[in-house]
Amino acid sequence: MAQFVTDNKEKLNLQPQKFSMWLFIITSFMLFAAFTSGFIVYSQGSTDKGIKIILPHAFIFSTIVILLSSVTMYLAFRSAKKLQYDRQRQYLWATLGLGLAFFCLQFFAWSILVKMGVYLVNPNASQSFIYIFTGVHLVHILAGLILVISSLIGSYKNNPPVKNLFRLEMTSIFWHFVDILWIYLYVFLLLNQQ
Repeated sequence: MAQFVTDNKEKLNLQPQKFSMWLFIITSFMLFAAFTSGFIVYSQGSTDKGIKIILPHAFIFSTIVILLSSVTMYLAFRSAKKLQYDRQRQYLWATLGLGLAFFCLQFFAWSILVKMGVYLVNPNASQSFIYIFTGVHLVHILAGLILVISSLIGSYKNNPPVKNLFRLEMTSIFWHFVDILWIYLYVFLLLNQQ
C-alpha cells in the first residue's frame, strides 16, 4: 500500500513535465506550419519559384528508417509496461541506432542536393526551404536522440517502475511526434517538387 501511495505521488509530481512536453510539441508544430505557409506564399508568387528538382532517394530510405524506429520505440514502451527491462533496452538500442541512421541519411541527402547544385543560399528560396525543413527537423531528431539516450541510461538504473515508464512515455510521445512531422514534411516536399 505504501508503494502504491509513493508511486501515485511521484506520478502527480511528473504531470507538469508532460504538460511542458505537449506545449513544446504544439509550438514545434506551429513553427513547421509557419515554414510550410511561407513556402506556399513564396512559391505561388511565380511559376519559376517552385522547387524544380526531384528529391534525392535518400529521403525515401530515411522515411523507412524513421518508421521502423517508431515501431521499435512502441515495442520498448510496451516492454516497459510489462516490466521486461531487458527487452525494453534492446528496443531502445534499436531505436537509437535507427535514429542515428536517419540522421546520417539526411546528411547524405544534403550531399546529393549539393551535387545537384541545390544550396542553402539560393536565388530560388523554394530550394532553400528543403534545407530549412530538414535542418530544423534534424534539431528535433537530435533532441529525440537525447531523450532516447536518457531513457536508455535510466533503464539501467534501479528506478521505480513508475519513473521508468514515465520517462519512456515522454520519450515515446516526442519520438512519434518527430516521426509524424517527418512524414508531413516529406509528403509536403514531394507534392511540391516540380
